[in-house]
Amino acid sequence: MDDLLIKMKALADETRLKILGLLLSKNFCVRALAGRLGISESAVSQQLKILRKADLVLGEKSGYFVHYRVKKENLLKVAEEIENLIKSGGDMNAGNGE
Repeated sequence: MDDLLIKMKALADETRLKILGLLLSKNFCVRALAGRLGISESAVSQQLKILRKADLVLGEKSGYFVHYRVKKENLLKVAEEIENLIKSGGDMNAGNGE
């Protein structure tokens, strides 16, 4: 449950959602994301740090740059957990054996 909360908090920000949207289309470095979003590179880096801690994005070094991509499998797990919550009628312990 804690893992889901961390991921949900990371998703609860407009800029981070925009970053995820861009990264779902293709991999980007910080500079490219900053240019597309019209914000500073340091602001993008801070947002990516939160998304990395939530295990929703991964940075892969490519030469001088780090290119980021969405960990789609983890994003899908969040969607599945939300779907399970809806199906269980809001019982946070349903399906956890508790």
